[in-house]
Amino acid sequence: MQRITITLDDDLLAELDRLIAARGYANRSRAIRDLARAGIRQALLEASDAPACVAALVYVQELGARGLAHRLTALFHDHHDLSVATLQVPLGHESGLNVAVLKGPTAEVRDLADAVLTARGVAHGRAVIVPAELDAGEHRHGEGAAAAHGHVRTR
Repeated sequence: MQRITITLDDDLLAELDRLIAARGYANRSRAIRDLARAGIRQALLEASDAPACVAALVYVQELGARGLAHRLTALFHDHHDLSVATLQVPLGHESGLNVAVLKGPTAEVRDLADAVLTARGVAHGRAVIVPAELDAGEHRHGEGAAAAHGHVRTR
């Protein structure tokens, strides 16, 4: 194991110490190792060159932002082939939590997520992208099965 030195501003160090206390870490080193592993794992998933993926796009939308609802609706309609499901949860009179489940070509999913997350009036957003293989072959399960379908296999 290697010993390294890092510099953190006071506010970030205070947040780290709160996390350590809340989760019961024995020390800062263990907490930083876990955070680094999680960050690296997510960055590798998001940077994957997999041709296809599944993703959860989570963001908070300011309800009063001029034209935001229209712009977001247009974005999702322009990429309707990527949308699997959406969920909207009111957080109060000024904001709402939105979750969009996406599936499709990784570059297109990333582009849509970036467009949504950088829209004026969208805050606290994040896309969790998981590389996948999209099975285009349709089949049925057993006789009399209702609908032919394909499958998604994560990597």
